[in-house]
Amino acid sequence: MTSRLAGSASPYLRAHADNPVAWYPWGAEAFAEAARRDVPVFISIGYSTCHWCHVMARESFQDAATAAELNDGFVAIKVDREEHPDVDDAYMAAASAFTRNLGWPLSVFATPDGRAFFAGTYFPPSPRGGSPAFRQILAAVRDAWTQRRTDVQQTADAVVQALRTAQDAASTGSDLPDVDALAGAAARALAREDREYGGFAPPGATMATPKFPTVPLLRFLQAPALAESVPEARAAADRALRAMAASPLRDTVDGGFFRYATRRDWTVPHYERMLTDNAGLLEVALDAGDHDTARGVTAFLIDVLQQPSGGFAAAQDSESWIEGQRSEGGYYARDTDGRAALEPPALDGKIVTGWNGMAIGALARAGAMLGEERAMDAARWAADAVLETNITADGRLARASLDEIVSPAAATLEDYGLLAGGLLALAGASGEVAYAARARELVDDCLSDGGVPAVPGGGDPVLTAHALPGGASAGDGDHPSGPSALAAAALDLWLLGAGERYREVAASLVSSRAEQALAEPTAHGALLRVAARLAAPPRQIVVVSDGPSALVDAARRLPADVTALVTPAQSLLLADAGFTLFDGKTGTPLADSAASADSTVPTVYDCRDFSCRLPVTDVEALGR
Repeated sequence: MTSRLAGSASPYLRAHADNPVAWYPWGAEAFAEAARRDVPVFISIGYSTCHWCHVMARESFQDAATAAELNDGFVAIKVDREEHPDVDDAYMAAASAFTRNLGWPLSVFATPDGRAFFAGTYFPPSPRGGSPAFRQILAAVRDAWTQRRTDVQQTADAVVQALRTAQDAASTGSDLPDVDALAGAAARALAREDREYGGFAPPGATMATPKFPTVPLLRFLQAPALAESVPEARAAADRALRAMAASPLRDTVDGGFFRYATRRDWTVPHYERMLTDNAGLLEVALDAGDHDTARGVTAFLIDVLQQPSGGFAAAQDSESWIEGQRSEGGYYARDTDGRAALEPPALDGKIVTGWNGMAIGALARAGAMLGEERAMDAARWAADAVLETNITADGRLARASLDEIVSPAAATLEDYGLLAGGLLALAGASGEVAYAARARELVDDCLSDGGVPAVPGGGDPVLTAHALPGGASAGDGDHPSGPSALAAAALDLWLLGAGERYREVAASLVSSRAEQALAEPTAHGALLRVAARLAAPPRQIVVVSDGPSALVDAARRLPADVTALVTPAQSLLLADAGFTLFDGKTGTPLADSAASADSTVPTVYDCRDFSCRLPVTDVEALGR
């Protein structure tokens, strides 16, 4: 049993603390030990709700003989990909040199300075289906290290050089895309729509082809800038949402969505449930006007994933215990009454900063659009919890926490951007200036190095120390990448009147990745959505009211790039804090002379195409 993982802020690492493998957590100590012993490093990357990670753990990492071979010939490192996404990105990119079957668990063999020279995913305990046994892999790697060291070093050098070349090519700048270029990207994405079952699939997909929600792509297709040039874009996103919501991918008991379907028709889900997917699909449902689905996801986020601390758990497991056996999906196959007698699948209670930002923003918008105060309360609670707990000793953001134990993993650009975006959405929905001001600080923290966007503190120290390149592309997978998230938050700040420099930051981030994003729209949906918002004149709506009214209800459902619901006092505070959108927007005084001098009627300010209409105080005028 090892004690190195027992006090981790990761449930995934804690679950491996009693393995006979002498695991190290990610950090400089492990690599120093490998150099001292002159042995290779085995890096095992996964996450707590990963089914095949559980399987490999049971078959290999809990096996005494396998553990003995690992301990004797390697330094073994266990990494939670959700705690260290930049580490996962770097080694996933390296693994692509050795296998096309990428995924988790990710098994990487590296030199003591961190350079990968062989990689794969799940390895079985005995040869199976053309895959060698894990112990055979260990023996072969150990033989190569001791007998053919020069070949190993050359392979590691070649992988690093190839990644650096790809990284340099991916960072080549281009012009900011216009609406025509974005329409072309949307058309390329629509060519992969599965018109029979909804969603998107590669050419030649069979019924056995897995199907994912692809939330960032759906959000791009919902961009208002595409409405006239590619009207089919929003229709395709709506079709995808309807298909998913009506399929086994959605849990009919509590409204949450599973990670993906293993079949093209959205059946046979992979039963883990992720915070990122559900927060993103809540946004999709709100934009699609599907309020039933939106309310279902809202309930799932609050009732299942929100923790006693206020933050949201990262995920819920696919496996549970039923009648003394581990069951994959068995809990979810039962109805409400059937589940009542069972222990629910475990939660990964890790509070990931950026992912909580996604949930905060989605719930704040749901609260505003649907008039659900519970959603607003949950968003505030989570925001306060993350801002209080997920902070390092030097005052910077931490990547995650668990049971108020702060992870040593540095926050990523994704964390800063997504949390800032969530706080800005919460500020707009609640009118509370503190959230907007803190969001601006987070974005400014990423611009402190001469205005060039970068992670405060320089990112992961081990990757930096060994000069290990990350992934060649900052793509948007199941949620926005760091550059996309920061660009979106910066653009939101500009829309609130924080200053022109924030638009320039957003435009620079989009331009630096535009060429690749336009060519591969399915992998860069979040960046393209920001590009679409930059390509069209904005619509900004400020609703000033001391309480609910029919006008407020009508206004908060209007399509806009930013909608802010504020009291007259809050509008003054926001204007004083430097958010110039609120300048002079304090409502319309009551005509009744007997009323208090500072009493106002609900007022809507509608700014479009860089000009503002006259204030509106009744629903009929708002409609016109």
